[in-house]
Amino acid sequence: MNKSKIISDGKEVISTELKGIKKLNKTIDYNFDKAVKTLSKVKGRVIVTGVGKSGHVASKISSTMSSTGTPSQYCSPTDMSHGDMGVISKKDAIIVISNSGNSNELTNLINFSKKHNIPMIGISSNSDSELIKASNISLILPSATEACSIGLAPTTSTTMALIIGDALCVALMKLKKFKMSDYKKLHPGGFLGIQMLQVKDIMHSKNKMPVVLENASMKSVLIEMTKKSFGHVGVKNKKNQLIGIITDGDLRRNLNNKFFDLKAKMIMTPKPKLIEKDLLVVDALNTMNKNKITCLFVVNTDEKKLPIGIIHIHDCLRYVN
Repeated sequence: MNKSKIISDGKEVISTELKGIKKLNKTIDYNFDKAVKTLSKVKGRVIVTGVGKSGHVASKISSTMSSTGTPSQYCSPTDMSHGDMGVISKKDAIIVISNSGNSNELTNLINFSKKHNIPMIGISSNSDSELIKASNISLILPSATEACSIGLAPTTSTTMALIIGDALCVALMKLKKFKMSDYKKLHPGGFLGIQMLQVKDIMHSKNKMPVVLENASMKSVLIEMTKKSFGHVGVKNKKNQLIGIITDGDLRRNLNNKFFDLKAKMIMTPKPKLIEKDLLVVDALNTMNKNKITCLFVVNTDEKKLPIGIIHIHDCLRYVN
């Protein structure tokens, strides 16, 4: 098989699945709304399950749900039929994914959910299936051609199931007002954890900040800069607002016989670049690179002139690189 044919086959698969996704987009209706609202009220966990390829999709959806603020667990329906049904409590809800909706492995789970009045959301392409008939809420996948060469292997159908799961997770996030700070708590380590570091997580604050009042002497500025070792000193007015910044370069440029007669406000650079504490460390690094500076004073969002910390480019590189 030549290279161009392989490329063409790959594009055909993507094109076929995209057609299914476009059909899926038109099916989002009041049932989806009902499903999201039901899941948002769950006091326990959302149990997500499926058979075969649907099981792999269910596992991924459960993982995404757990990481975005909705406690969830994947469990195989076969395992549940052999003793693991105990993972389900009356405070839970169940999402069952099955393209046919008639898999024998689902029978015991369906009966269990009915007996204990546990909300069940069925995701299937068969509206007449046993799963959909038993479900409290039904999300029907549209009829679409599988992308495999013989039209049988789950491809388009599993893609649609995965996407409807992602849609549920994201809609839940928004309904629950799940924020960056919440996400960070669930991802403290690894590359994701580093990506979500905020300025306030690594800034130097309180007595570690190099700051002087606007009428401070050059002697005070030199002592503060040397003591704090940032190569920068912030200049505040009587209201504690940051009105300027002095760098070691500013000191060198103003060295003359009258240097020690100067006041901080006389050599400072007014209106320094500031950054809000809730922005990401990568944002701070981008701001410093863009403006060719090595330090940024940190402020609260609602008090943009009151410094609460300082961040150095080396602090950013330590985590970002």
